[in-house]
Amino acid sequence: MPLALWALTLSAFAIGTTEFVIVGLIPTIADSLRVSVPSAGLLVSLYALGVAIGAPVLTALTGRVHRKLLLLALMALFTIGNLIAWHAPGYETLVVARVLTGLAHGVFFSIGSTIATSLVPKEKAASAIAIMFTGLTVALVTGVPLGTFIGQTFGWQSTFLAVSFLGLIAFVGSWILVPETLSHHRPASLLTQLAVLKKPRLLLIYSMTALGYGGSFVAFTYLAPILQNISGFSAQNVSLVMLIYGVSVAFGNVWGGKLADKKGPIRALQIVFALLALVLFSLTFTASSMWLSLLTVLLWGAVAFGNVPGLQVYVVQRAELDAPQAVDVASGLNIAAFNIGIAGGAWGGGLIVEHLGLMATPWIGSIVVLFALVLTTLAGRLDAKDGIASHLHPTYSV
Repeated sequence: MPLALWALTLSAFAIGTTEFVIVGLIPTIADSLRVSVPSAGLLVSLYALGVAIGAPVLTALTGRVHRKLLLLALMALFTIGNLIAWHAPGYETLVVARVLTGLAHGVFFSIGSTIATSLVPKEKAASAIAIMFTGLTVALVTGVPLGTFIGQTFGWQSTFLAVSFLGLIAFVGSWILVPETLSHHRPASLLTQLAVLKKPRLLLIYSMTALGYGGSFVAFTYLAPILQNISGFSAQNVSLVMLIYGVSVAFGNVWGGKLADKKGPIRALQIVFALLALVLFSLTFTASSMWLSLLTVLLWGAVAFGNVPGLQVYVVQRAELDAPQAVDVASGLNIAAFNIGIAGGAWGGGLIVEHLGLMATPWIGSIVVLFALVLTTLAGRLDAKDGIASHLHPTYSV
């Protein structure tokens, strides 16, 4: 694989770290800026909204910009956004910084896949994309717990400074290694993307994605205060729990993909959503015990991201039936749905903490995931009614 691909992977690592590291720092940021925990949690929502807007809208608007120039501009924006967060004098400035980095995140992953595939022969395209997205997985396993540790030890501002340094390295690496002659296919226009949103069955999948993924973030956004205030972990030990969660996520993502291959996306999603709802509900009762909460977090990580492969495979399969001319657009909008779920889950979780308390977030998050399970079952029955269940077979290749 070309060295340029590793520059993209480092960019993905930096971006993945800055997205999720905030979760482990919410209590620290709330204390430092003298805002409520729900207000600090809103930083997760606003970032995710930036991603959701940036992915479809800004990608379409920057369609004429040369790919390497756009890539460098995005990494510059990402680095500047984190530097602003590092020097943020107050909460409002930190909000602006999070929105800016979220916008960069959305466009990066929209164009990153096409850049990665243009760097390698066609037969290695899937491997190139997988390598780039490895940066996100590694960020969850190492970047997030390390960033949490840095923030707990040296102050939350230090975490954003460290991520800015990663962004700078990724910028230089992309500038030197990514070739000028990249193939460039203009992304779909906004009108084409809006046309996809007229397909009821695709809207059903986007709802499954937002609820099934977002339900977890109702509680996950406030995991650090739960671990500190309810389970009795010290602020420094939260980073170790995040490490355990990240390792579990890495295994869960692989497990979810294999399950979708074996049983098909609908059945796999039913299993994952049922397990996720059960784990979230159980946290309501295990959070008061340090060891039981640790075990619950381990199980949570194994299923929290296990729905991602099934949801992405299913949206591609349905798009090939309902919108064959815009499969990439349909898949990209599902990424936006993931982030709408994060934004809604974190925002809703903040309201729950404010009005019902921290420990209402796990069981309410469980209910949200159960709604996703109901929609998934409905989607499966509609497929069977349409007589296309055989098309959406477990061995279907995407």
